[in-house]
Amino acid sequence: MSKEENTNQQSSSAQDDEPDEWDKRIFSTGCADENMKLTDCYYEKKDWRACKKEMEIFKACWKKHNNDERTSTKDA
Repeated sequence: MSKEENTNQQSSSAQDDEPDEWDKRIFSTGCADENMKLTDCYYEKKDWRACKKEMEIFKACWKKHNNDERTSTKDA
Protein backbone atom coordinates (compact mmCIF):
# COMPACT_ATOMS: atom_id res chain seq x y z
CA MET A 1 0.00 0.00 0.00
CA SER A 2 1.36 3.38 -0.95
CA LYS A 3 1.72 6.20 1.52
CA GLU A 4 -1.11 8.11 -0.25
CA GLU A 5 -3.48 5.12 -0.03
CA ASN A 6 -2.68 4.69 3.65
CA THR A 7 -3.37 8.40 4.32
CA ASN A 8 -6.69 8.22 2.45
CA GLN A 9 -7.71 5.12 4.39
CA GLN A 10 -6.92 6.79 7.73
CA SER A 11 -8.88 9.89 6.70
CA SER A 12 -11.85 7.77 5.72
CA SER A 13 -11.75 5.95 9.07
CA ALA A 14 -11.71 9.22 10.97
CA GLN A 15 -14.72 10.46 9.00
CA ASP A 16 -16.65 7.26 9.83
CA ASP A 17 -16.27 8.04 13.53
CA GLU A 18 -17.91 11.45 13.11
CA PRO A 19 -21.68 11.56 13.54
CA ASP A 20 -23.40 12.07 10.21
CA GLU A 21 -26.62 14.02 9.62
CA TRP A 22 -28.79 10.99 10.47
CA ASP A 23 -26.96 10.42 13.77
CA LYS A 24 -27.30 14.08 14.71
CA ARG A 25 -31.04 13.97 14.09
CA ILE A 26 -31.49 10.83 16.18
CA PHE A 27 -29.36 12.19 19.05
CA SER A 28 -31.36 15.43 19.06
CA THR A 29 -34.58 13.50 19.77
CA GLY A 30 -33.29 12.30 23.12
CA CYS A 31 -34.18 8.73 22.13
CA ALA A 32 -30.99 7.50 20.46
CA ASP A 33 -30.61 4.47 22.77
CA GLU A 34 -34.22 3.44 22.28
CA ASN A 35 -33.86 3.86 18.52
CA MET A 36 -30.72 1.72 18.50
CA LYS A 37 -32.45 -1.06 20.46
CA LEU A 38 -35.44 -0.94 18.12
CA THR A 39 -33.34 -1.10 14.96
CA ASP A 40 -31.15 -3.86 16.47
CA CYS A 41 -34.28 -5.87 17.24
CA TYR A 42 -35.53 -5.50 13.68
CA TYR A 43 -32.10 -6.37 12.27
CA GLU A 44 -32.02 -9.58 14.32
CA LYS A 45 -35.65 -10.67 13.80
CA LYS A 46 -36.47 -9.14 10.38
CA ASP A 47 -40.05 -8.59 11.58
CA TRP A 48 -41.34 -5.42 13.23
CA ARG A 49 -44.13 -7.43 14.91
CA ALA A 50 -41.47 -9.23 16.95
CA CYS A 51 -40.23 -5.88 18.28
CA LYS A 52 -43.41 -4.56 19.89
CA LYS A 53 -41.77 -4.06 23.30
CA GLU A 54 -38.93 -2.03 21.79
CA MET A 55 -41.39 -0.01 19.69
CA GLU A 56 -43.50 0.88 22.75
CA ILE A 57 -40.38 1.96 24.66
CA PHE A 58 -39.31 4.12 21.71
CA LYS A 59 -42.78 5.65 21.35
CA ALA A 60 -42.89 6.48 25.08
CA CYS A 61 -39.49 8.16 24.84
CA TRP A 62 -40.60 10.06 21.73
CA LYS A 63 -43.64 11.45 23.54
CA LYS A 64 -41.70 12.15 26.74
CA HIS A 65 -39.33 14.41 24.78
CA ASN A 66 -42.21 16.18 22.96
CA ASN A 67 -41.01 15.00 19.56
CA ASP A 68 -44.62 14.73 18.36
CA GLU A 69 -44.73 18.52 18.25
CA ARG A 70 -41.53 18.96 16.31
CA THR A 71 -42.41 16.38 13.64
CA SER A 72 -46.18 16.81 13.50
CA THR A 73 -46.59 13.12 14.34
CA LYS A 74 -50.14 11.95 14.92
CA ASP A 75 -51.30 8.78 16.62
CA ALA A 76 -52.93 6.41 14.16
